[in-house]
Amino acid sequence: MLNYLYKTIFYTAFLCAFCGAATAETVLHSVNGYTTSSDGIRQFSVLVFDDAGKVVATGGDELLAGKSGEGRVDGGGLTVLPGLIDAHAHVYGLGLLKSRLDITGIRSVQDAARRIGIYAKEHPHALWILGRGWNQVLWPVREFPTAAHIDAVVSDRPVWLRRIDGHAGWANSAAMELAGIDNDTPDPVGGKILRDDNGQATGVFIDLAMDLIERQLPKPEKSDYRQALKSAVHALVAEGMTSVHDAGIDLMNAEVYISMADNDELDMRIYAMTGGAGEVLDAIGKPLHGYGNDRLEIAAVKLYADGALGSRGAAMIEPYSDDAENRGLAFWTQDELNRMLAKANDMGFQVGIHAIGDLGNRMALDAFDKVQNGKPSELRNRVEHAQIIALDDIPRFAELGVIASMQPTHATSDKNMAEDRIGPDRILGGYAWRRLLDSGAVIASGSDFPVELSNPFHGLYAAVTRQGRDGEPKNGWYADQALTRAEALHSFTLAAAYAANQEDRLGSLEPGKWADFIIIDRDYFTVPASEIDDIQVLQTWVGGEKVYDANMETKDR
Repeated sequence: MLNYLYKTIFYTAFLCAFCGAATAETVLHSVNGYTTSSDGIRQFSVLVFDDAGKVVATGGDELLAGKSGEGRVDGGGLTVLPGLIDAHAHVYGLGLLKSRLDITGIRSVQDAARRIGIYAKEHPHALWILGRGWNQVLWPVREFPTAAHIDAVVSDRPVWLRRIDGHAGWANSAAMELAGIDNDTPDPVGGKILRDDNGQATGVFIDLAMDLIERQLPKPEKSDYRQALKSAVHALVAEGMTSVHDAGIDLMNAEVYISMADNDELDMRIYAMTGGAGEVLDAIGKPLHGYGNDRLEIAAVKLYADGALGSRGAAMIEPYSDDAENRGLAFWTQDELNRMLAKANDMGFQVGIHAIGDLGNRMALDAFDKVQNGKPSELRNRVEHAQIIALDDIPRFAELGVIASMQPTHATSDKNMAEDRIGPDRILGGYAWRRLLDSGAVIASGSDFPVELSNPFHGLYAAVTRQGRDGEPKNGWYADQALTRAEALHSFTLAAAYAANQEDRLGSLEPGKWADFIIIDRDYFTVPASEIDDIQVLQTWVGGEKVYDANMETKDR
């Protein structure tokens, strides 16, 4: 399938090389514009872009000289920023959440069970009840739920609900019976079946143990992927996102992305990572760059070193402070991780390694050190999350040229449990944006949606304030690690583009780059920090094309 698609890609690119260049220009004037650049933030009041969707110039009123009324657009003094880039997210997952049971933010296991029962009654013909979002850390009793909680409201069909971070799942007895789970079912490598004092599975499965249940789930069709992806993209452009690094797609997802690009159905840019260095990577074979008028790239591979902090699956050098017998779960041996990284890099793919615990991060850095021969790689390999890092390992990011792909809202979501997990000493290397920046590392910011909400202004707010949206804690959580507004915007624009080797085309409004920009309702740089997360997007433009207008709530072609 993909071999045929690659032939189509080649001939399309060949023909487009002879397309005539557009000469007409659009002049957006009277704006309060800011753009990131290699020299810092630059301001402008006029943005000029051509019919090919590329920036011609930014500057002041001098750019209006000789420009006729036709093609001139009055910006009415509104603020313009470069389009925002989410450097780590899950587009299909977001789309799925819109059609499944969402229990994000539920404050008790009883409320979660009640929602499950209501959803089941509203969907009597669903063979499985599927959803996501539970988080036991938010509950009065911070204990994992059990199958019995679901059985009390749904026992006639299987139920499977992923934890908010995607690294644990909660099943009812019907799902476990269907999967053949019993007292003798062993824990898989890289996974754990939670059990009670009698050795019986409780209904919670950590990391790779989730596969035991998920093998039984109905297989999605391409139409399911297309519907979910289109739904997610529509929501994302409304929040000011013009590009997403999709962290871990399967083969069908890749095929649907290519088809959507062929049919002009991608209203934003996707930089996709294949899920693992196995059959998906082998099927794709080589990186795909700049496809569909630069709307799609499949040029990276997502690997896992460990699990997540909330479910105590993050691999730690020393045991958890709140679970003295547990060091988390390393998914692979060091040699296995090295081999997968080497395979992907040798095929020309960048690699992003999911690493949350300090051992997971060390294993990722050791793998990069080994495969890159102790020096930076032009592929710009990445650590996805870089959440808890041993202080001695922080300088290694810059030394090896490894991108720290981080999510600001993880810090503000995790602040109520992170120090309980790892204690007051190790937390100094946790969510350590300032220490990483000061060491010379590049931080590319994202959200990890649907683990967190997708709105990038929530991430900008968290990066600047180190506070939750409730304003707590008052002075910020480990506020010495906060970013400035300019640094935060850079991490969601030019640094994110750099993390995908796209800084020559994306991330700033500079001549020759794509005219990807947003118009917002207030000045990001001057509003009180407490209002950054309240900023609303009025318009989103991708390649000089308006793909979202708050007044019309529809694509304007």
